[in-house]
Amino acid sequence: MEHRCRPYCSVSSLLPVLCVKHCGNLKDYQSQLYSTVAPPDEVTINYRHGLPLITLTLPSRKERCQFVVKPVLSTVGSFLQDLQSEDKGVTAAAILAADGSEIPASTLMGILLMKDFKLVINKIAYDVQCPKKEHLNNEHTTEMENVKSLVHRLFTVLHLGEFQKKKEHHLLEKIDHLKKQLQPLEQVKARIEARSEAKTSGLLWAGLALLSVQGGAMAWLTWWVYSWDIMEPVTYFITFANSMVFFAYFIVTRQNYTYSAVRSRQFLQFFHKKSQQQHFDVEQYNKLKEDLAKATESLKQVRHSLNWRMKVEELREKN
Repeated sequence: MEHRCRPYCSVSSLLPVLCVKHCGNLKDYQSQLYSTVAPPDEVTINYRHGLPLITLTLPSRKERCQFVVKPVLSTVGSFLQDLQSEDKGVTAAAILAADGSEIPASTLMGILLMKDFKLVINKIAYDVQCPKKEHLNNEHTTEMENVKSLVHRLFTVLHLGEFQKKKEHHLLEKIDHLKKQLQPLEQVKARIEARSEAKTSGLLWAGLALLSVQGGAMAWLTWWVYSWDIMEPVTYFITFANSMVFFAYFIVTRQNYTYSAVRSRQFLQFFHKKSQQQHFDVEQYNKLKEDLAKATESLKQVRHSLNWRMKVEELREKN
């Protein structure tokens, strides 16, 4: 978006020179002359060479500044950003519809200029009236839309390489920022995992020791204290009780009783308990990991497209 600023008093230099013969009171003559100039705080829209020209007064410098708008490429957000970049005194800027609703920053300026709107600068609202264009028939409208679409596609193709390089740089910065955020969380997570792993392994070894004691007790009772005829129903009821325990585990957890599933479940219980004790935000960590994975995947796609374009250019140079 092109823009240029000049003192307001120079606006009259762009108007044709009026040769007026003085007759009567000097004050009446001055009022007639000054009435040809727009008020200093008014926001006006004119068309020059087919492009909209928005003229407004900068709040801090009190100068009239002109912004050339490209309706197909410029957006509301880019226009407001250019306005704040031109005058650092603009702390807040927004564009509202006639009913007072805020217009999204992604709206194209061509769509905005179809209706009147309000420009809010530093909590001061300016009513902007868009000049009415001649009504075009359906054939001309369709032709204009096709031309706009063609211009947009040509611009995209011609600037695709530059856009992809900027996107690659943005993704690299985002990945670096995410890694810096994840670094302290990774250290805390590693400590929690180590302690949870130690507790889970200790619990598994305790289960093995309990089963060994149970087997040894059954053997001692069978061969040294009682006979097999007495211990046979005891072993049956012990086996049936173990089956009831496994079935109860399935009802509670909705998982089959396997050693790997039991180990994973117990590890997660220890991990979440330790996370709460050390104020480790698991949801934040998972979100950062997801964002990092998405950014890395996007970077791979962008680099793949850049490499493909470089190969195509090399083939064209060889041919």
